[in-house]
Amino acid sequence: MQLQKKLMQKIPGTVWVLGFVSLLTDISSEMIHSLLPLFLVSVLGTNVFTVGMIEGIAEATASILKVFSGVLSDYLGHRKGLAVFGYGLSTFIKPLFAVATSSTGVLIARFGDRIGKGIRVAPRDALVADSTNPEALGAAYGLRQSLDTIGAFLGPLAAFALMTASKNNFRLVFWLALIPGFLAVALLTVGVREPRAKKTQGSRSNPLQWQTLRSLGQKYWVIVAVALLFNLGNSSDAFLLLRAEQIGISASLIPLTLVVMNMAYSLSAYPLGILSDRFGRFGLLVGGFILYALVYLGFAFVQAPWQVWGLFALYGLHLGMSQGLLLALVANNIPANLRGTAFGFFNLAIGLALLPASLLAGGLWQTLGAEATFIAGSLFAIAAVLLLITQRNKY
Repeated sequence: MQLQKKLMQKIPGTVWVLGFVSLLTDISSEMIHSLLPLFLVSVLGTNVFTVGMIEGIAEATASILKVFSGVLSDYLGHRKGLAVFGYGLSTFIKPLFAVATSSTGVLIARFGDRIGKGIRVAPRDALVADSTNPEALGAAYGLRQSLDTIGAFLGPLAAFALMTASKNNFRLVFWLALIPGFLAVALLTVGVREPRAKKTQGSRSNPLQWQTLRSLGQKYWVIVAVALLFNLGNSSDAFLLLRAEQIGISASLIPLTLVVMNMAYSLSAYPLGILSDRFGRFGLLVGGFILYALVYLGFAFVQAPWQVWGLFALYGLHLGMSQGLLLALVANNIPANLRGTAFGFFNLAIGLALLPASLLAGGLWQTLGAEATFIAGSLFAIAAVLLLITQRNKY
């Protein structure tokens, strides 16, 4: 308890505000995303492969843009403006979901939403590192992830309540998702003050130079390679939702599966971040990847709806054991003046993996069945564990 109190004192106000901005944004986004696969398939008549293509294109676009926004934030020495623009774009594009009449319309909306995410994420993650002492980075990223994830389960919960009250009116839910999005942008605009050091850096240089990228170091690039390999099998969560429906969970209950997942995520991310600050990140990260492999095998062979709920809870625990820890590992192993660039390339690797991952998942589902999709994801996670273990002495 005393340790937790000290760590709470070390986490600056900027991290708390960024966490609540993420919370509100995730309420807004997940009200839509928790229903979007079912909206595409049941309302617009889209096939599963097209769902995978839409998700893959959207996520790949976001991750490519993270490089440029991260580099730009390092070059300018300012991060908040890019973050505000990114959150604002994701919010103002959301009405397109409500008026979409085809999968093309959804793709345009998803594309715009992910452009906003691509612009905001690297500067936001760098802001956390800029504002936090190195010995508390695990706790800081864990706290932001926990607050983010509270929003990620409140969003589906709100979607469930609104779907029930409106007799499955998808478009009404999409319109109401605008409200928390606007609140998030307002809070970020007035509540975050950038560290003074980032505003007073003197000379500007282009971070996209070979010598500069080499200076990020081998430890950093190994982390990037591990994330790339793991995410080749980490397809969109849309496939988890479709699998839940396939096993027998009704459309109105589907958003609650994400509530279970994100409750487990939010409850585990901060405590596990504290543990990683005290005892190291390597073992927890390996454990998180192994848990993912087992959970995906579970989704491959699940037989009953009650088993699906347990698998979603374990999937959330995997996220708590891996997402914040990966960010803290990046922050611990890069120069302070290249944080935006480093987080940008880290997210680029994930995004480059997500497009083929979603296309592969959709193709396997269409040709071989859902089981093949989840078995493939499990095998990629095991491969990432093996790569991480070979580099154990570096961490």
